[in-house]
Amino acid sequence: MDWLTDLFTNGESIAHILLLYALVIAFGVLLGKVKIGGISLGVTFVLFVGIVAGHILHMNNIEEPQLVMNFIQDFGLILFVYSIGLQVGPSFFTSFKQGGIKMNLIALGIIFFNILVMLGLYFGFCDRNDPQSLPMMVGVLCGAVTNTPGLGAANAALEQIGSNAFGGSLPNIANGYACAYPLGVVGIIGSIILFKYIFKINWEKENEAFEASQGKQAALKPHLMHLEVCNSSLNDKCIAQIREYIGRNFVVSRCLHEGHVSLPKSDTKLYVGDQLFVVCAKEDADAIIAFIGKTVNVNWEKQDVPMVSKQVLVTKDEINGKTIGSLHPSSMYGVNITRLFRSGIEIFAHANITLQVGDKLIVVGPKDAVERFSSKVGNHKERLDKPNLLTIFVGIFIGIVFGSLPFSIPGMSMPVKLGLAGGPLIVAILLGRFGFKMKLVSYTTNSASLMIRDIGLVLFLASVGIKAGGNFIDTVMNGGLMYVLYGFIITTVPLIIMGIIARLYFKQNYMLLMGIMAGACTDPPALAYSSMATGNSIPSVGYSTVYPLSMFLRIVTAQITILLLCS
Repeated sequence: MDWLTDLFTNGESIAHILLLYALVIAFGVLLGKVKIGGISLGVTFVLFVGIVAGHILHMNNIEEPQLVMNFIQDFGLILFVYSIGLQVGPSFFTSFKQGGIKMNLIALGIIFFNILVMLGLYFGFCDRNDPQSLPMMVGVLCGAVTNTPGLGAANAALEQIGSNAFGGSLPNIANGYACAYPLGVVGIIGSIILFKYIFKINWEKENEAFEASQGKQAALKPHLMHLEVCNSSLNDKCIAQIREYIGRNFVVSRCLHEGHVSLPKSDTKLYVGDQLFVVCAKEDADAIIAFIGKTVNVNWEKQDVPMVSKQVLVTKDEINGKTIGSLHPSSMYGVNITRLFRSGIEIFAHANITLQVGDKLIVVGPKDAVERFSSKVGNHKERLDKPNLLTIFVGIFIGIVFGSLPFSIPGMSMPVKLGLAGGPLIVAILLGRFGFKMKLVSYTTNSASLMIRDIGLVLFLASVGIKAGGNFIDTVMNGGLMYVLYGFIITTVPLIIMGIIARLYFKQNYMLLMGIMAGACTDPPALAYSSMATGNSIPSVGYSTVYPLSMFLRIVTAQITILLLCS
């Protein structure tokens, strides 16, 4: 049975290393499914199982090869942050529009106060003569706001500085993270519950207020209507001219003229009495109605030329980055594109909108014409199931090079690098938004994206946990309980301050605020609780609006704090 003993005890064996990671990740994922009060920690439990495994290995004097552990840790971190960047990239810049600025300002305030409270606790209560105290507090900060990528960025920054600055060994900040994480989740959800009673929330009123506010944010939301041409000034005028007169963009998908239904083009002329099926941005609907005529009910089933409305997927790489207008759907194919769905969001399909692989188009026209246009853009769903490995690894390559570039900041003794966390993250965000301009397809199916992200996360967490486990007990016995208290303060104080400001000054809807608080801490368990408490998806709107910027700032600020104050 020596082979079995060797499998579990020989740290130099590849089989032993793979077995160790498989056990840690499997048990971590399994325990992460356990719910307490309806909330689970998810794959983050891999970190705690890794700490236990690391402690057992340390007790039995089994040493793992650090070079291999560091590679697995860094590779996992890169996969994790890169997949996050691709995920948030398409919405990163649009999140600042349509009320997003106000919500992101609230999230920005939470992040700022998190750092301020952490520094206040460090200067007020920690041993400033110990070079490891501040890095440990950064680890506590990452745990308090449940942000694992921030922990990875801080670790990368510590490695960049080197162990000589910390007395010969790098601080195991994962121990501070592990101490603060559990109460971090409790603190976020507890703060959300606290505001419900402080502000005496009425769910019905909050829901009505949200619906009312949504009516004011209809810049891109499509609106469908049937109109009859009543304005005699438009008689014998083509649709393109009418668009110029009104100064509004709209699509006429069908026209009923003298009993015949046709698919109009930009040069199709309209006459008084014509009945139209119009699609436009919701905010433009009233102006278009006032200019053209009146709304009517039309039975489009009675057609001499049968029309169909079909969902068509953009799957061809050569269509990526082209505008709808450049495809000439009306003049060349005899169809009209009325709406577009991207990342679950419905958008009015105007001529200047840029198409991306994965977009879903609503195409109207004769059946054979729709089929011809479908062939032009692809419409092969199975092609979307294949991950775009070229974009992933080209992006990782550029991200590592970009993250390795040193740049100087006045007052700092050493140049700053974005590192293996910041570089790939920024490049992924840019590729997710502008990759089509480089002919790179950034689309990845949701399941594939989640697989890459979670594999990267569990590899990183397992590595950090195993490496930190050797001295975790010493950390707990020598200040670890204080880290739990510090973490809870770092979690709750900023949320309470900004929650009060958001409600009283910004007049923020409470259900949106629930999502903002969860998103600012990038905490899925808090979002799950919020959605369960409200019984709707309104908290998800706030969460998704602030998540891209919050995730980016959590990673960058953790890294910059280490580089600025510890170098």
